[in-house]
Amino acid sequence: MAARIKKGDQVLVLTGRSRGVRGEVLSVLPKVEKAVVRGVAVAKRHSKPNRMGEGGGIIEREMPVHLSNLKLIDPKSGKPTRVGFRVLEDGRKVRVAKVTGEVIEG
Repeated sequence: MAARIKKGDQVLVLTGRSRGVRGEVLSVLPKVEKAVVRGVAVAKRHSKPNRMGEGGGIIEREMPVHLSNLKLIDPKSGKPTRVGFRVLEDGRKVRVAKVTGEVIEG
């Protein structure tokens, strides 16, 4: 499967508790078709102290979101868009915004 969403992309969350939130993709997990987005699906996790002087407590972590619940934000127009692919004359395969037809860098 081609990488429609990559690390560093701006995305819009379509469903769930964080619906309508825009955020940056921190990492993509292609085997499970999920991505971790900054500020989205934040869960509280309890951690034990590991070493002397290091305290435990409750930390907030972003949890993975399924890729089908994310839509890429077109860098040119700032609107959510689907992603297509195009092969350029030099043989490179690039991502293309379906709304504007512009090539998405990155």
